[in-house]
Amino acid sequence: MIVGKVIGSIVSTRKSEKLVGNKFMIVEPLNHKEGGSGQIVAIDIIGAGIGEYVLVAQGSAARVGCDMETAPVDAAIVGIIDDGAGLE
Repeated sequence: MIVGKVIGSIVSTRKSEKLVGNKFMIVEPLNHKEGGSGQIVAIDIIGAGIGEYVLVAQGSAARVGCDMETAPVDAAIVGIIDDGAGLE
């Protein structure tokens, strides 16, 4: 699981039928300065907002975590962190 900060959203009008009705957010992992990836796009089924710290599951855990086992999902926001003090 990755801890990250939501820095934006993505709008996609054309996508797989299995993704219709879902929101996509741009998440910047907090360890990106230590050689991790710069940004990831994650499906958001819990209603995270820009500026919030979130928990992101990747791979098969993302599909299971958002109950979309057959959808083309590689990253999913599965939690919002209540207190992000000391994370950055």
